Amino acid sequence: MARGRVSLGVDLNGVRLPSPVLGASGTFGSGRELSELVDLTKVGGVITKSVTRAPVKGMPTPRMVETPSGMLNAIGLQNPGIEQFIRKEGPFIARAGIPVIVSIAGKSVEEFIQVAAGVHQLPGVVAIEANISCPNVERRNLVFACYPDMAAEVVGAVSRLSRLPVFAKLTPDVTNIVEVAEACIRAGAHGLSLINTMLGMAIDTRTFRPRLGAVMGGLSGPAIRPVAIRAVYEVARALPAVPIIGMGGIRRSQDAVEFLLAGAWAVAVGTANFWNPHAMIDVGRGIGEFLVERGLSSPADLRGRVAVAEEVGEAAHRGG
Repeated sequence: MARGRVSLGVDLNGVRLPSPVLGASGTFGSGRELSELVDLTKVGGVITKSVTRAPVKGMPTPRMVETPSGMLNAIGLQNPGIEQFIRKEGPFIARAGIPVIVSIAGKSVEEFIQVAAGVHQLPGVVAIEANISCPNVERRNLVFACYPDMAAEVVGAVSRLSRLPVFAKLTPDVTNIVEVAEACIRAGAHGLSLINTMLGMAIDTRTFRPRLGAVMGGLSGPAIRPVAIRAVYEVARALPAVPIIGMGGIRRSQDAVEFLLAGAWAVAVGTANFWNPHAMIDVGRGIGEFLVERGLSSPADLRGRVAVAEEVGEAAHRGG
């Protein structure tokens, strides 16, 4: 098949991207900083850093720790708040020329609603990512995404308010991620972002102290990719018609193809951007080359095509 016959464009049930490769939330603000290093028109779009109602200073330092095949971070959702975000980043988002998904966060349902309302003032935004891995201060600091009913409450409220499609970002730190995903979709979510970082910790053996100022933080990078692939696979099997943006440890095109085969409709690159700002472009180019080699015409041709034997028992840790 000729290279010209391959199209990298994907359609997430109405959210159209020129490439299946997005920039994941939390790695470059709104994309404005990254635009000074790479040509953003060569990527599928960007997901902004999570924004809240009021400014957040974030966690104490140190905030980042390198780990084997990954990184721990405890930034603490540092951001200027939705009003300042609109003033500072709005002009860039409006002229970016690429799809922008704004990630929102909050400590209550009402805060999520208020931030989502602010996002509607921004031209150029194609969707909202609801980062529901935040603790709900109204319910004893329980994490929204760990409980199907709480996840559905937030996603349902934002979805009813928003004229934009809403993607629920879920944590893998749950017993059954499919139950949470199904609750979000029933509540009105357009799609899902899988997965957020995993909770981890590192200790300095010289000082006997935690290596992060906040003690624990989110583990990202290649170390979590097998968990992310499993989560995407499980949710895609249960909800095959729901758009999934897969993320977690993607650093090369083969990693992204894994996510697509597991059932993702698009992917997002995060930690890899820290050491290679061109990672998203490289991954997209590699996906195109893979499609040519296999005689396929689009990323959708790979979606969910993992070959699994029909008679496969339940995972040992769930089979008892």
